[in-house]
Amino acid sequence: MKCTNNLKKKFLARAACVCLLFSVSAGTLGGCGNKEIPFAYNPNYEVSSYRVVNEVSSVVASSFAENLCVVNSDVGTDNQAVDMTEATSAGLFDLNSNKVMYAKNIHERLQPASLTKIMTALVALKYGNPDDLITVTDEAAITESGAVLCGLKTGDQLTLNQALHALLIHSANDAAAAIAVHIGGSLDGFAELMNQEALAIGATNSHFVNPHGLTEDNHYVTAYDLYLIFNEALKNDLINEIIHMTSYETVFMDKDGKSKTFSFTTTNQYLKGTYKAPEQVTVIGGKTGTTSAAGNCLILLSKDTSGNPYISVILHSSDRAVLYTEMTELLNVIN
Repeated sequence: MKCTNNLKKKFLARAACVCLLFSVSAGTLGGCGNKEIPFAYNPNYEVSSYRVVNEVSSVVASSFAENLCVVNSDVGTDNQAVDMTEATSAGLFDLNSNKVMYAKNIHERLQPASLTKIMTALVALKYGNPDDLITVTDEAAITESGAVLCGLKTGDQLTLNQALHALLIHSANDAAAAIAVHIGGSLDGFAELMNQEALAIGATNSHFVNPHGLTEDNHYVTAYDLYLIFNEALKNDLINEIIHMTSYETVFMDKDGKSKTFSFTTTNQYLKGTYKAPEQVTVIGGKTGTTSAAGNCLILLSKDTSGNPYISVILHSSDRAVLYTEMTELLNVIN
């Protein structure tokens, strides 16, 4: 009881000091002026010095990270079987045990390229409905040379569901912009929602300027924040369904009501069969990203032979072939 007695003495000492400064009478608090401020004190409040000193409370606050992987330094980088020298940042997270199995620079701020689109999908489905009808506006036009597009034009109409498929499977930047304007009212308005939701899930070391990940100043994430964002996104059944698809074809309407078709295959080279995951691992799906500023990026949801899920992420690898070699070595840590 020594610690409790010391704590009680501290509170009593503080109470004595307070009494020199304030006078308390009939449930009111008197200050330097004549106005009395209501102060309805009740010793049964859960948060009070009375309860701290006189009772042992069973009320315990739930930790924000109670069901999350937490790490503040590199993990497993001395593993000679994992060569991550061509990647700036990487992480492997066991979702069942909340264990960080590998971590290299996972709190370093980096351009995420199209891995941004995971946050776009998450925000779109929080504030919109898959059946929403999107009308493409001039603000959704993408003019950057080499940007991946699905061919949307001003006045085209498609559902949010269709746009999300184009976003996550084909990585269409014009689909991202169309979604953003529809949900947020503008690209800037949607970016505000992205940052708001990032903070809400604890991704406090990220900042979004656009919905697609094309290079802009002050647009960055960390590998750890991407784990948090992807982990949250995977709670949505539609996102889970889309990231697992290898191809998609749909029909939508132009401004004159005429049918338009787009058809595309996944950018995920594991799902395409171009690269093979380790035998003990099944790649469920994920998101790719590539720009000159971000390098080659990849985030995956995978499962082991027992069905346990894992998130793996690599940022800023030197080229695509190296990226997939590195990711395969990272997935080999799963056993």
